[in-house]
Amino acid sequence: MTHSLPLLPLLAILLPGCVVYTNPPGHGPANAAPTITYADAGCSWDYSYADYVWYFEADVDDLDGPEDVTQVYADVYDDQTGEWQDGFDLLPDQGITWFSAWVGATTYLDCTWPGYVVDITAVDSFGATDVVTLPPTQIP
Repeated sequence: MTHSLPLLPLLAILLPGCVVYTNPPGHGPANAAPTITYADAGCSWDYSYADYVWYFEADVDDLDGPEDVTQVYADVYDDQTGEWQDGFDLLPDQGITWFSAWVGATTYLDCTWPGYVVDITAVDSFGATDVVTLPPTQIP
């Protein structure tokens, strides 16, 4: 009578003792997209600059934390033609608020033109976005 060793214990002796776990395709880390909870844009006369000043502001929340938001910017379009007019980066201001202001002479915009629409876009570290579209408040 011959004795044979079961195959499984023999293989266990020959294999290294390491286990590798992999994420199946499409199952990477979960990411929450940023959410714009407040947005405003507008233009008004500033006596100290003797020029119009455009401002863009957004509050951006992200369940992954405010540091996950990497960029917020505003694109201004002609509402009638859809043609892009100018773009502006917003900077982190305080907490979840992003803001920027631009003297009219430094832009391609005309504060007296009532036909603009503004897209404010927030981007997180995974490239997820949120966009809010609004007409700017203009006080010539």
